[in-house]
Amino acid sequence: MSAPSPAYPTDDPETALKYAVQRIRGFDRVQVIEGFIEPLSPDWDHESTIAKVREHIAPVVNALGCLAGSGDLDLPGTSNWYVPDLAVVPRELAKGAGALLPDQTLLIVEVTSDSNGDTDRIVKRRRYAEYGAPLYLLVDRQQRTCTLYSASGNLGYTKVDGPHPVGTPLPLPEPFDLELDTSAF
Repeated sequence: MSAPSPAYPTDDPETALKYAVQRIRGFDRVQVIEGFIEPLSPDWDHESTIAKVREHIAPVVNALGCLAGSGDLDLPGTSNWYVPDLAVVPRELAKGAGALLPDQTLLIVEVTSDSNGDTDRIVKRRRYAEYGAPLYLLVDRQQRTCTLYSASGNLGYTKVDGPHPVGTPLPLPEPFDLELDTSAF
């Protein structure tokens, strides 16, 4: 009697890693950053900042027929499996989806922590641009700034609005077309 076949191709390390990461016990969620598995354990101040962004953009998100959450993002062809602090995606794409791609989002928001600020500032910014995320908002709690990146490409984002000190209103372009109040961050 032969052993049952695994639910992933055993000769594909990328798929095997991503399959395993989604099934790690003992942590609510983990992500893979450039091949390193990182458990997620944001503090309440971090969560509060994300909640404030979500609350502010909620009317527009709903009007666009979208959903704002922290679902998984796959970056095919790499070992990366990201869990953004917040991503805005069309509802029809989110329904039944295990993971989406960055180019399927309308906006990705990352809020830095002491332990991984450079990951959000450098690594994720580069990868989100490479994988076509149209808007990337970085809320940097250590530097007390907000920066919006747009016009993604293989070499990074070509438009940068910021860094602006926390408290400065930050315009979010189409399809949001709103001014984000950052004073509560």
